[in-house]
Parts: sequence; structure tokens; C-alpha cells
Amino acid sequence: MKVFTTISEVKDFKLSVKEGLLGFVPTMGALHNGHLSLVKEAKKRSSFVGVSIFVNPTQFNDLSDLDRYPRTPDADIALLSQVMEETDFVFMPSVSEMYPVKDNRVFHFGNLENVMEGPNRPGHFNGVAQVVSRLFDIVQPDMAFFGQKDFQQVAIIQDMVRQLNLKVKIVPCPIIREPDGLAMSSRNRLLLPEHRKNAGQIYETLLNASEMSKGKDISEIKTFVVDKINSISGFRTEYFEIVESVSLTPLNSKADLKERCRYFGCIALYAGAIRLIDNIELKFK
Repeated sequence: MKVFTTISEVKDFKLSVKEGLLGFVPTMGALHNGHLSLVKEAKKRSSFVGVSIFVNPTQFNDLSDLDRYPRTPDADIALLSQVMEETDFVFMPSVSEMYPVKDNRVFHFGNLENVMEGPNRPGHFNGVAQVVSRLFDIVQPDMAFFGQKDFQQVAIIQDMVRQLNLKVKIVPCPIIREPDGLAMSSRNRLLLPEHRKNAGQIYETLLNASEMSKGKDISEIKTFVVDKINSISGFRTEYFEIVESVSLTPLNSKADLKERCRYFGCIALYAGAIRLIDNIELKFK
């Protein structure tokens, strides 16, 4: 695989490719098997694959979170080399390469950004839209692959593609989990041992919430999840919401259930100082 650090190298590569679909996997590095699953899916569906590794400063509303975000470029390249071929590329730009001038664009996503992550991470999704739209403009992919762990982010990116009338197809891919159920995340390596030991209880709690969905009221399910997570030593729930999958409208009563709609329980929590997110589909019938 080729490793590019400049936009001109990526554009030259695009010009050299005469035929075939280009699949793209945007990442912030610190790669793990969840990322590899996206690359493998892209390989199945594309003639060429590009992976970007860029810790985007504009999507961090907490600068200390940006500072401690793990960066492992050498290990990332070694991991990608296991699944990528000579015809594929990795794009690892600097901040100055991505943002030669400040990106002042402001995106509006309506209700999609007014729930869950939106109020808790002001400016986050605007930064996501800035960097992903910039990467799409540089790479010009036919398809882009995103993990469903970042459930709200996928909805935001799909809406951004619609707003900007981009031709790229967004492909959501299933959450990849550790043996104990913890959703794979670059942040997991920052967990203290005592918190990592108990982190499998997050998914266990979500599974219990899913089992409760047919017989319990929405308020009972939400209370159960929050109380259970908060009972784990060092854990604190930031939110647990049950939302409709497209509009992300919160569900507060089973009376509001709509036919042919899918609903997901989405959680954000702190395990010590590390913020984690996860989600699960809830089937009420």
C-alpha cells in the first residue's frame, strides 16, 4: 500500500486510477480490529481502498481530550498492511495540510444535533462535518464506510451528504466487540485496569434493556440502564436515550412507537475519566 501525506499525492493517485470503485475509511488512528472490519468490508465492495488517519482538532470541544487521544502511527501502518494491497493507500495529513486556512463553515443538522451527543459535546458535529466533507472532497470516494458504534455520527454524515448533494454512498457497518462485549474503540486503551475489568457490563446492560423492551415501559428501561451503569464502581452515565433510527427523535412512551421504524438505545458514560459510547437496537414487538 502507498502512504501519502499530501493532498496532491492523493489527487495524483485518483488521476492514475482509470476504472473501478474507490472505497474510503476515514479514521483518527489508534486502529483496532473494528477499523480493520471496515477496511475488509471496503475491500469486498471496492476496487481500491483508501484509509485516512487524522486526529481532527475541530471536533474536540475538550482540548484535554484532544491531547490525550491515542496516536500510534507506526502500529497503525503495520496493522493496515495486513489487509491492504499495493493498489490501496493510506492518507496521513498534518493539520496544516488539512486546514491551510481556518475552516469557518457552519453546518446545521436540526434535531439530529440537538439530542444525545449534541448538547453534551457542543461543536463536535460541526467539526465532524468539516473534516469528513473535506476528506470527501480530497479523496472523491464512491463509498465511505463507518462503524455503527458512532450511531449519531453516521446519521449526521448521511444528512451532510444529502445537504451537499455528494455522490458518495455511506455504508454503515456493525459494531465489533471485545470478547466481553465492550465495543471496540481507540479510547479503550486509555481505561484504567479496574475500569476495563468492569467495562463488559455496559453491553450486558444494553442486552438486558433489549430484553426488557417488549414488556416494560420506556421510563422503566431508561431507569434500569442508568441505575445499573451508575452502580459500577467508577462509572457514571451521561445519558441513555431510546431514539428512532433516522430522525433520532427520542422515544418517551410506547404510545409514540411508529410502524416500520427502528429504535436504538444509545448510551454515553464515563469509566473513570474516559468517555465511552455504545448502542443496541430495541425491538418492541
